[in-house]
Amino acid sequence: AARRAARRRRRLIAAAFVLPTLLLLGALVVYPVLFSVGRSFFDAAGTRFVGGENYAEMFSDPATLKAIRNSAIWVVVAPTLLTGLGLILAVLTEKVRWATAFKLLLFMPMAVSFLAAGITFRLAYEQDPDRGVLNAVAVGVHDTVTGTSAYPTARAREGGGLEKGTDGSYSTESALETGKTAALGFVGVQAKDLPSGARPAAPAATARAAEDELRGVVYLDFTPGGGGERGRVDPAESGLPEMTVEALRDGETVASATTAADGSFRLTGLDPGRYTVRLPAGNFAPPYEGIAWLGPALVTPAIIGAYLWIWTGFALVLIGAGLAALPRDTLEAARMDGANEWQVFRRITVPLLAPVLTVVFVTLVINVMKVFDLVYIIAPGPVQEDATVLATQMWLVSFGGGNDQGLGSALGVLLLLLVVPAMVFNVRRFRRSQS
Repeated sequence: AARRAARRRRRLIAAAFVLPTLLLLGALVVYPVLFSVGRSFFDAAGTRFVGGENYAEMFSDPATLKAIRNSAIWVVVAPTLLTGLGLILAVLTEKVRWATAFKLLLFMPMAVSFLAAGITFRLAYEQDPDRGVLNAVAVGVHDTVTGTSAYPTARAREGGGLEKGTDGSYSTESALETGKTAALGFVGVQAKDLPSGARPAAPAATARAAEDELRGVVYLDFTPGGGGERGRVDPAESGLPEMTVEALRDGETVASATTAADGSFRLTGLDPGRYTVRLPAGNFAPPYEGIAWLGPALVTPAIIGAYLWIWTGFALVLIGAGLAALPRDTLEAARMDGANEWQVFRRITVPLLAPVLTVVFVTLVINVMKVFDLVYIIAPGPVQEDATVLATQMWLVSFGGGNDQGLGSALGVLLLLLVVPAMVFNVRRFRRSQS
C-alpha cells in the first residue's frame, strides 16, 4: 500500500510538471491545427459548410498552382544545393589553418533575421546600378569588356541629310562623291554629357578632302545660349568625338574611322565614286542597365540565392561535426592502399556521412516548405505572384487582400500534409540513431 501510494504521488508530481507543457502544446499547436482543418470546410465568411469546395478550388486556381510549382522548385533546389555546398566546404575547411574563423564567418548570417536579410538582398538586387550592388558590378564588367555608347540620346537634326535605319543607325540620304566634305548635325545631347576633350567643330567643317577620301564632321547642331543657324556649323558648336563613321558601297563597308576631338573624320583609301556615309547603331545604343534580378524570370532563383547565403553556415557546421567524428584510421588506411583524395571522398567520406547528410537534407526540406519572409520581402509587388510559395499564398489568400480564410485554411492543411512526412522521417531516423 505504501509503494502504491508513493507511485501515485510520483505520477501526480510528474503530471503537475507535464500539464503546463500539454496545455501550451494544445493551445498553440493542437487547437490551431484542428480549427484550421474544420475551417477549411466552410466558405470565406465561415458561415456556410461547403465540404471539399475549397480543396477543389485550391487545385484549380492558377495562383495556387504556381505557388505549388514554386514550392516544388524550392524543395528540389535549395536543400540539394545547401547540402552539397555544406559538404564541399566542410571537407575544404579541414585543410585550412583558420578553419574556425572561416566557419564562424559563414555561420554569422544565421544570426540575421529573415526580415533584415530580405531587406539587404532587396537592395542588392535593385535594377538601378547606383543602388543595387550586383548590377553595379554587372554594369561595370559589361562596360569594361564591351564598352558603352557615347551618345545614347543623340538623334539626327531633321532636314540635315541623315535618315535613321531600322537597326538604329544613321546614313546619309544621298551618296557622297569622293573628295567632298560632309557636315552631319545631331541634337539631343546635353553639353554636360559631351566628352571632356570635345572641341569646336567649325574648323573641321572647312577642311578640304583629297581625291581618294571622304572628309566630314559630326557635330552638335546647337549653339549654347541661343543663336546660330540650323544645319550649319557655327563657331560655338561642338564636335562629337569618339563616334564611329563608315563608308558603304553596294551595301558593304569599305572604310571606317573614328571622329576626333573636333568631330572630324577621314575615310581614306577610297576608289573614285560615290559612297554612303553611315554612323552605326552602336554610337547610339542605350546604356546597359544590368540584370533584372527581380524580374519574373529570375525572382525565384534570386530569393533562393539569399536563402543559401543564410543557411550555408548551418549545413557547414552540422556536416563538419559529422566529418570530425569519422574514424581517421579508415581514411588513412584507404590512402595507404593507394586511393587518391577524390576516391577517399567519394567511396569513404560520403558513404560514412550519409546519415548526417540525410538529416541535414530533410531538415532543410522542412524549412523551405515554410519559407515566407524572404519571398514576401524580396519579391516586388508586380512579381509577387511569380515568386509566391504555399506559405505566402496562404497568407495572401487569408489576410493579404483575399479575405478567404476557408481557402487559406485549406492551403494551411495542404502545407501541413506536405511537411508531416518529412518530420516523421526525421524523428524516426533520430530515434534509430539513439538506439
